[in-house]
Amino acid sequence: MSLKKLRIAFMGTPDFAAVALGALFDSAHDIVAVYSQPPRPKGRGNKVQKSAVHLLAELHGIPVHTPKSFKKEPDAVKVFEDLNVDVAIVAAYGLLLPPSILNAPKYGCLNIHGSLLPRWRGAAPIQRAILAGDDETGITIMQMDKGLDTGAMILKESLPITDETNASSLHDSLAASGAKLTLKALDILAEAGHLESEAQDDALANYASMLSRDDGRIDWSNGAAFIERQMRALTPWPGVWCMDQNGKRLKIHAVEFLGAEQNSAFDASHAGMVMSKKGVVSCGADTAREYLKITKLQPENAKAMDFASALNGGYIKIGDQLR
Repeated sequence: MSLKKLRIAFMGTPDFAAVALGALFDSAHDIVAVYSQPPRPKGRGNKVQKSAVHLLAELHGIPVHTPKSFKKEPDAVKVFEDLNVDVAIVAAYGLLLPPSILNAPKYGCLNIHGSLLPRWRGAAPIQRAILAGDDETGITIMQMDKGLDTGAMILKESLPITDETNASSLHDSLAASGAKLTLKALDILAEAGHLESEAQDDALANYASMLSRDDGRIDWSNGAAFIERQMRALTPWPGVWCMDQNGKRLKIHAVEFLGAEQNSAFDASHAGMVMSKKGVVSCGADTAREYLKITKLQPENAKAMDFASALNGGYIKIGDQLR
């Protein structure tokens, strides 16, 4: 007998997950409970705020559970088991799911993962794909197991990464794709009572480690193409920065890739040297010098400004060595 409607628990926290949850509310299936990270201080005022998923669930009148740890809260495991759901949909939840949770739903837990597995496993697949210069990424719907993004792959959809792709635009595209594929997987499950899957090749996997502020620091000896990818991958968070001539932090908000264009007046320039009033900075190895143009920056204790304003304001000058 085919299933007509599934009982679903949704587990997610940020905007990426909220897109999928919103799509589920418009589906034929029943969302009986939502799980999200507990409200936490956020923003300049450091006010305690509920997650995007939490707020959306409340808007639709769905009970929201916010355990801090299933391992340390056995009562939370019992509550989940008692929901008697057919399947759990998990998207950027941020909490480790023990076997007791993974095995509780009739069809297990399905994860919406923001890469074409097994290419990028881990916390930051969107940014790592851009940083690595991948020409495509995508969404994988996978059957969760006890490993880190190691479960069998059910559905995939690829998306291109172009020279204009940034973390924000790719996040939004992947979120929409993830929502669409989730509905497709659930409809297949509802009709067939099972999902076909394919095991991952572990040899092809890379670890997309969580981002830190240090990831955003520019090493000017890197090639211009890599630094330009840093800008697209790490803006707005954790942000891209370096130290100026005087040892003060200089945030870089926008650059243009120039490649190997030459400037005879600075043929012997060091990586990180400010070369012209247009914001050209040298980068790359001594034997393969390349160039970027800084178009928007933010000196320490100042507002963001274009390069000409920074030059006129004395925040930076031609010949400065950025580090």
